[in-house]
Amino acid sequence: MKKFYSTFILAISIYIASITGVNAQQDPQYTQYMYNTVAINPAYAGNRGVTSIVGLHRSQWVGLEGAPRTQSLSIHSPIGEGKVGLGLSIVNDGLGPADETYIGVDFSYTVNTSDEGKLSFGLKGGGHILNVDFTKLNLLNPNDPRFSQNIDNKFSPIIGAGVYYHTNNFYAGLSVPNLLQTDHFNEGNNSNSSSFIAEERIHYYGILGYTFDVSEDLKFKPSTLVKMVAGAPLQVDLTANALLYEKFHLGVAYRWSAALSALVGFQASDSMLIGLAYDRESTDLGDQVYNDGSFEVFLRFELFNQYDRMLTPRFF
Repeated sequence: MKKFYSTFILAISIYIASITGVNAQQDPQYTQYMYNTVAINPAYAGNRGVTSIVGLHRSQWVGLEGAPRTQSLSIHSPIGEGKVGLGLSIVNDGLGPADETYIGVDFSYTVNTSDEGKLSFGLKGGGHILNVDFTKLNLLNPNDPRFSQNIDNKFSPIIGAGVYYHTNNFYAGLSVPNLLQTDHFNEGNNSNSSSFIAEERIHYYGILGYTFDVSEDLKFKPSTLVKMVAGAPLQVDLTANALLYEKFHLGVAYRWSAALSALVGFQASDSMLIGLAYDRESTDLGDQVYNDGSFEVFLRFELFNQYDRMLTPRFF
């Protein structure tokens, strides 16, 4: 019964959004955005000063049938003297019967604004591919023509932009990962007779953080992420992270009117960081009868050379 209701709710949500043009947040959600910045801001590419590889998996609302699940892999590095950065991001995002793959190439250019300050400008280009398998839904009316044909490999282009500024202790960024508002699928596309309309909405991101050197063995970093998209509530993530002995990451986060989170990480070596986050919904959806929370795990691996090697791990 639980499976039936959750699948039914997802089906109705997709149905209503399709025929009425309801807007919602469509981009993947990350609790540990501070370790996966290039996924939301192309200007971050190359800003760590080394080749950085990040793999992340997120299972949202565990126990709820058809709940969101996300996997991402990104690699970015400075080029030449470090003013130019290049990156590649691959994200797979699934929700119920829908599965979408994003592939983006990031380019950044950095200028020095002071002895410590650096300002980067970034561009992203790529595309995303959407698949929807309506056979995974428990339909009240199996003969509904709106669900008669699956959506297969619907391609839409991506063009994004961002700016990112940082010093040794402070960072701030603004970005729009995709400036294009394209239809995911509509009548006649991919030889489908479906009349669904699901438009890609522009998402605006703002990030801000500061690192306080509390002592020789303790750093404290409050940070925030703000996400805006037309037709959806403003999302604000407030995070407080501590770095102990340059090894242990401990943090808590609050997603405004949505969830409470705990974050832990371990700097296994100069080049490897492992992290885990757990979200607990503060809404009615967080009731045990619906789901067991959201889990997110990531691995960051960085490649150094004898000239670029970091003396201490970067906290952002």
